[in-house]
Amino acid sequence: MESASVSGGEVEAAVVLGPSFSPLYQQIKALIVRSLQTGEWRPGEAIPSEIDLAARFKVSQGTVRKAIDELAAENLLVRRQGKGTFVATHAEERVQYRFLRLTPDDPDKVGPVKRELLDCRRLRAPTDIARALNLKPGDTVVEVRRVLHFAGQPVVLDDIWLPGHLFKGLTAERMSEYKGPMYGFFETEFGVRMIRAEEKLRAVLADQAEADLLSVEVGSPLLSVERLSRTYDDQPVELRRGLYRTEAHHYRNELN
Repeated sequence: MESASVSGGEVEAAVVLGPSFSPLYQQIKALIVRSLQTGEWRPGEAIPSEIDLAARFKVSQGTVRKAIDELAAENLLVRRQGKGTFVATHAEERVQYRFLRLTPDDPDKVGPVKRELLDCRRLRAPTDIARALNLKPGDTVVEVRRVLHFAGQPVVLDDIWLPGHLFKGLTAERMSEYKGPMYGFFETEFGVRMIRAEEKLRAVLADQAEADLLSVEVGSPLLSVERLSRTYDDQPVELRRGLYRTEAHHYRNELN
């Protein structure tokens, strides 16, 4: 029986052969995720080598490699040829827009995204927002409203809610000063990393306020995307309701 243990005896995992137990590499994966969650290895930092991790967990190097392969596929880790394996960060070009699936119909029109911040304020969480974010009724949330411009045209209107206790000190001024992607800002300034998200999509018609902000006619069709983003341990840390113009863009996803 092969076993895995973290130094200090804080966490131990043992594999027991049988259909009701997870494979050993999955147990090692969970231990690595726990180290990421506790901040042992910070975004952008290198993690120990496969050999060192194998010695630490008392398993084979192949078992560690399989665990790391899955974490890399999930964008939690990034392999860099000849340099090692690093904790993924939202500053990485290939992951900073990992949840934004809106793509121009014309590939030649892909360009920088301009962010227009409309509002950032703290308030007591409405009932539906508190429920989605696993907060108590009346807990504080930060509400952010912004418009994303593609090629100079307003295309996305986002309403975003964040747990107030995780985003203390978040202000419109701080958000405006940060030039990178929003998730990179959350990660570097508040230590909150978005790991995965689930979405609900539906077709809606623009009301007057939405039409004005997106420069469309009242009653124009929009794609509504409600996204709940989660961090480690499946903790919800962001609820985002976006309205997308799709005359020149489409929502693209890859299903496995």
